[in-house]
Amino acid sequence: MAAAGSGGSRADNGYGGQQARRRRGPGALATGYLVIYNVVMTAGWLVIAVGLVRAYLAKGSYHSLYYSIEKPLKFFQTGALLEILHCALGIVPSSVVLTAFQVMSRVFLTWAVTHSVKEVQSEDSVLLFVVAWTITEIIRYSFYTFSLLNHLPYLIKWARYTLFIVLYPMGVSGELLTIYAALPFVRQSGLYSISLPNKYNFSFDYYTFLILVMISYIPIFPQLYFHMLHQRRKVLSHTEEHKKSE
Repeated sequence: MAAAGSGGSRADNGYGGQQARRRRGPGALATGYLVIYNVVMTAGWLVIAVGLVRAYLAKGSYHSLYYSIEKPLKFFQTGALLEILHCALGIVPSSVVLTAFQVMSRVFLTWAVTHSVKEVQSEDSVLLFVVAWTITEIIRYSFYTFSLLNHLPYLIKWARYTLFIVLYPMGVSGELLTIYAALPFVRQSGLYSISLPNKYNFSFDYYTFLILVMISYIPIFPQLYFHMLHQRRKVLSHTEEHKKSE
């Protein structure tokens, strides 16, 4: 499940893509709101990036840097839930289901794993996906902002469709290792699990659920990764052809 939210894998959500150009864009009011939203989100992830760098320089170590950016990470990652609403309202021409899947996967890892299993917060794997997310989101929200303003610098477009080659595997690795590190603590504590008997005659094993989440990465990761590689070839080749024609 969480694989969909890893570095570089998020869909374009209707901003600046080839398909979006063939559709009528949002109205002036919606465009203004979306610009503000994406600027705020870009700034938020920049705050997280600066927080990581400052904490590293102060400590002289990359261990346990999560605690220095825990609050802004939770706030701005949860703020991405608004993207589902944008699709539902039609101001962004993207699939509500796909966007919800991608956003909720990150929110799940942020709250249901990293926040809930405090023992994993000091794991280096957390820093791995946080760094991947941070770089990805700064680029992604900048991409959306400039696309909405019809002034997209080539460098941002190139970064959007290139850095995922490293950031996506990096994010996925961090996510998987973090979930794996959480497993023994979840099993020991019975976190979020419901056992029988109970009046609802329903049981749920969160430990097994997390294992299934990890297994889901096997079919999802390659599909999304090669989809982005295909998108990269299409978008960047179109840009090069456009430059040659000018």
